[in-house]
Amino acid sequence: MENWVEGFQQSIDYMERNLADTLEIEDIAGIVALSPFYYQRIFGALCGMTVGEYIRARRMTLAAQELSGTEAKVIDVALKYGYDSPDSFAKAFQRFHGIAPSKAREPGAPLRSFAPLHIKITMEGGTMLNYRIVEKAPFTVVGVKRPFHMDTSYQEIPKFWDEWLAQGEKRAIMGTFGVCIDTEGKNFDYWIADLYFPWEEIPEGCETRVIPGSLWAEFPCTIGTLQDTNTRIWSEWLPALQGYSLAGDYDIEVYLPPAEGSEEMSIAIWIPLKKD
Repeated sequence: MENWVEGFQQSIDYMERNLADTLEIEDIAGIVALSPFYYQRIFGALCGMTVGEYIRARRMTLAAQELSGTEAKVIDVALKYGYDSPDSFAKAFQRFHGIAPSKAREPGAPLRSFAPLHIKITMEGGTMLNYRIVEKAPFTVVGVKRPFHMDTSYQEIPKFWDEWLAQGEKRAIMGTFGVCIDTEGKNFDYWIADLYFPWEEIPEGCETRVIPGSLWAEFPCTIGTLQDTNTRIWSEWLPALQGYSLAGDYDIEVYLPPAEGSEEMSIAIWIPLKKD
């Protein structure tokens, strides 16, 4: 676990050294030998923000320090920290600091500062995270998909579900699975899907996707504990994992009808693994 945490801190240090340059998520994730998809999932769980939010907060902090402490021109600072125009920089600066860049040099100007992150994981008792590791053969899902961006997915995916549920009986599929599949960089596809059988017709507007055979870590949870379980998988369970590593650039949420005698839906999160 210590080497894993050290590698993650090195990736943050890399961001810090290159805040005035172009930062590519592939390069950042590569420091920890993770795909961009998994790196961003883990970063969000550990740090409580997206990679993009962290980089913007640090750049805005440094930009304010330069504007308030030097004679640098606003346009030069904007270009240095990756903004193509003074207007886009001014809007971002206003959102972060609450004032225009031109006001940063005024005496007593209220500026915000976001310090560099330092990863430290402490193990605390008192709670259990149940899981099991099982092997599954390849299977195919059929469903509707939509592209999402890592920075906004937590807000936008629930809207996707709401739109789909609002169709009522017109829905072509039940919605057994929620499947996250990496596409490129900070983008991924999210599927609302069911299990597909080859003798069935593919409903209009739906597609199929083969999920490779794999070992899977299965984490049972409920609607009320789904987000907390997801966060703990990436921030507690994964750093302590031994003998296995992540496999593939996808993970799955499973939604099953209530078991007999229960009123609560059965939910699980599946994470693909491989033996080291």
